[in-house]
Amino acid sequence: MKTIIELKDASVAVNNGLDTEKLILDQVNLTIYEHDFLTILGGNGAGKSTLFNVIAGTLPLSSGRIFILGQDVTKLGAEKRAHYLSRVFQDPKMGTAPRMTVAENLLIAKYRGQKRGLSSRQLKSHEAEFQRLIAKVGNGLDKHLHTAVGLLSGGQRQALSLLMATLKKPELLLLDEHTAALDPKTSLALMALTDDFVTKDQLTALMITHRMEDALKYGNRLLVMKDGQIIQDLAAQEKQQMTISDYYQLFE
Repeated sequence: MKTIIELKDASVAVNNGLDTEKLILDQVNLTIYEHDFLTILGGNGAGKSTLFNVIAGTLPLSSGRIFILGQDVTKLGAEKRAHYLSRVFQDPKMGTAPRMTVAENLLIAKYRGQKRGLSSRQLKSHEAEFQRLIAKVGNGLDKHLHTAVGLLSGGQRQALSLLMATLKKPELLLLDEHTAALDPKTSLALMALTDDFVTKDQLTALMITHRMEDALKYGNRLLVMKDGQIIQDLAAQEKQQMTISDYYQLFE
């Protein structure tokens, strides 16, 4: 089974203002295999976002190592890791350029992780492709190919972020509570779209969610985090046998 991401004894320590350090990620060991769809649950301060940030390269490890496709990337920054990873954030305003059109944003995503020269962007040659792509979303985005992203609704903008993140089929898709800022109806629609993309394209994905229902419904593994550690790593069959009450007891 192909290993996509491996964390070995990954720790992040921060100064708590009292001349002592606190571990916000504590000796985490995690292996993510190809086509895994992992969901992550945990309370505030559990270490979920810290885990994402060390994988993405936006936060350095204090100790430990991280590997992508067997390569030690511990010292590589976010730009270098963008060749392998993509991320959808909680805030719909992040991950897109508001003054650029939907088509222009998609063109940026099309060349994610590649070296870019000063040649013409050739946007027009990609318009038909991008129009077919946004037609899959079904929330009116197909009418806004040439609309500035800042004028879209939150749901449309987040759907665009998902399209941009999956356009190049990353080795790992990071979903950082990407439905949390949306109303319930829009959140459900985006989550269904996410599952469709991950399943059909056989992507490998890691998703933080605040919704217990989504954590139980989607994915083949569930990680439960507490105090900077992974306290449970449950396979699909295991999590299906547990009740919501059982999950809440894990956080006590």
